[in-house]
Amino acid sequence: MRILYAAAEAVPFAKSGGLGDVAGALPKALNRPGVSCRVVIPYYQEMSQELKDSLTFVKVVWVPLAWRSCYCGVFEGKVDGVTYYLLDNQYYFGRKGYYGHFDDAERFAFFSKAVLEMLQYIDFKPDVINCNDWQTGLIPYYLNKFYRGINEMYEHMQTVYTIHNIQYQGVFPPDIVENVLGVDWNDYAMGYLQFDGCVNYMKAGIEAANWVTTVSPTYAGEIQDPFFSHGLHDLLRNENRKLSGIVNGIDTKVYDPKTDPHLFKNYDLSTIEDKAVNKQKLQEMLGLRVSPDTPIIAMITRLADHKGLDLVAAVLNDILWDDVQLIVLGVGEMRYEEMMRNASYAYPGKVSANICFNGDLANKIYAGADMFLMPSLSEPCGLAQMISMRYGTIPIVRETGGLKDTVQPYVSWEGRGNGFTFAAYNAHDMLYVIREAEGFYHNKDNWNQLMTNAMTTDFSWKGPAQQYLNLYRMLTGKK
Repeated sequence: MRILYAAAEAVPFAKSGGLGDVAGALPKALNRPGVSCRVVIPYYQEMSQELKDSLTFVKVVWVPLAWRSCYCGVFEGKVDGVTYYLLDNQYYFGRKGYYGHFDDAERFAFFSKAVLEMLQYIDFKPDVINCNDWQTGLIPYYLNKFYRGINEMYEHMQTVYTIHNIQYQGVFPPDIVENVLGVDWNDYAMGYLQFDGCVNYMKAGIEAANWVTTVSPTYAGEIQDPFFSHGLHDLLRNENRKLSGIVNGIDTKVYDPKTDPHLFKNYDLSTIEDKAVNKQKLQEMLGLRVSPDTPIIAMITRLADHKGLDLVAAVLNDILWDDVQLIVLGVGEMRYEEMMRNASYAYPGKVSANICFNGDLANKIYAGADMFLMPSLSEPCGLAQMISMRYGTIPIVRETGGLKDTVQPYVSWEGRGNGFTFAAYNAHDMLYVIREAEGFYHNKDNWNQLMTNAMTTDFSWKGPAQQYLNLYRMLTGKK
């Protein structure tokens, strides 16, 4: 079984969000005897010089794109046993920032075409190409339209298209059809690309791929609902015979409280009392009142409505009326940044507002906090709730997407569950569950049971990788 994992970013070469983590971790979990998974991403100029120096130049490939013949330099590197291909074109990728450029349609049309063109010149012929998000949505389409029939290796090649966030679909004006994409206008009007009067890369990927996955079973159902689908619900209902959800995992070696170099003191389940040391040091570091019996509620998030910040705003003073402390790390909408700053002024020693990105501080918060709040309006999968549980910090989440699939509500008389949940998108439902968690926090037997349940839940990539392999086997007929 040979799998090519195509993405716009992958750790350690490029990361702007969760996709980078997934593309850096899942291929590593897929590799095993009899299975070879390799990754292909753009060669971004923003990569560190150390990573650039670790790459080996393979070949120059000329990529046909509409009227152009574009240079593509193929570079190869190996990290943790995984082979990475990085496709270079300085005109498209030699600039600051991965996305958000005026010519993103052309940049990722080039990348999609280059991935397929490259396969004729390297020693790796995949059985499956797993494409990810809108940036690679054209790969299944181009494969079907231009490559099947010209070379035998493309004939039985299968494609899987993974939706990480349906909100970002790669929507562009139709005037790119002929001059950018190199597609006949009639094919556009009658085919995969057209949606609601525009070119839609995600729509093309969904329709042209052999199978479609998304990052949790609940989200796979939600995106067939108009509320969550951002317009694609009818398409996904029509294609639901080839749609499934597989929950993401996390890299349990990176996120391990026993070895994490960012922590004040390492610990595991057998030394869980050392979590209190991290709490005390975190309180001291952030200027909070040092109090071992006061629960710390943490949020590491983008400060935006769909992350539930409007719910927090509605009952923030009610939350802080209780004997709790609040730590927030993240950036986002100005009104929520100011809300958190003002709360830190109004409640000195009780609120720490860190309006920034800081990976070192994030890990310290995961280890030092007691509860982790994620009241999201929508959440395709979510990684933070899984990371927090890995560190024995108990999540409080709304039941949506991957949050519903990974956090099971605590049932004290049965000793099962690993967190607290609420269903309705309602600020006072959230407040009720926060106070329920506070009550259990002061019952140490219950709280120790909760921490044990959370830390022993398996969020590794082992299970998800096996589900992906089962899917690939089904598509290819390979055992």
